[in-house]
Amino acid sequence: MPPTPAPPVAELAAADSLLASSGFAVLDAASLARLAAAAPADFARWAPLWNDLPADRYLRDGGRYRRRRHGSFIVEAGRVEAVPARAHWQPLEYNALHGGIERWFEPLAPALQGDPAWSGLLRGLAGVADRLRGPRRWFVEAHPFRIDTTDGIGRPTPEGAHRDGVDLVAVVLVARHNVKGGETRVFDIDGPQGVRFTLGEPWSVLLLDDARVIHESTPIQPLAPAQTAYRDTLVLTYRQGGFQDAAAS
Repeated sequence: MPPTPAPPVAELAAADSLLASSGFAVLDAASLARLAAAAPADFARWAPLWNDLPADRYLRDGGRYRRRRHGSFIVEAGRVEAVPARAHWQPLEYNALHGGIERWFEPLAPALQGDPAWSGLLRGLAGVADRLRGPRRWFVEAHPFRIDTTDGIGRPTPEGAHRDGVDLVAVVLVARHNVKGGETRVFDIDGPQGVRFTLGEPWSVLLLDDARVIHESTPIQPLAPAQTAYRDTLVLTYRQGGFQDAAAS
């Protein structure tokens, strides 16, 4: 297989037009920091929190490779409101492997949720969502993930290429340690057109118009088999009209 192309990194000023025309945009860490009205060092201090993610107890493929937490927020007109702990739920239409079940994960670390840069990040991405769909009340779910190679291979998207059933998805790369693989693939929902690349810069981000594209990340394996290997990400989803909820299905 030929080498994975470098990410098609765009200028922050071009992100909105790229989302409108192509359904996705990639920003580097400096651009994400500007979007959040933060400094890159603000994000860097969060990285150790990924060492304290509980195991995902809901993996239906029997794997042990995923650790995560979960948090929910409402963002509107620059105001960020934390929502009490709730289950993460997706319909089978969007997640054939784990859809249709309520999944209760441990909450976000207070050091993350209480950081002013965290609110800045949520507000900045809400601005992207506003420009994509028009000003809305945004129902936001936050998912810090660690995918490791405990089983020899780790699967960032065990459900395969998918949509999330939301409006905007932001996939932030936090770290890659001793891994190969983890290639990002984005496909047009209405045809075979697609791109592939590997996010490598910590705190770079892939933005996705979830109505326009489907996405996946390929499995990871360790470069040095005897050493710890993992890929850390932060996934943030923005949905208008309410959270996805089993009671509303």
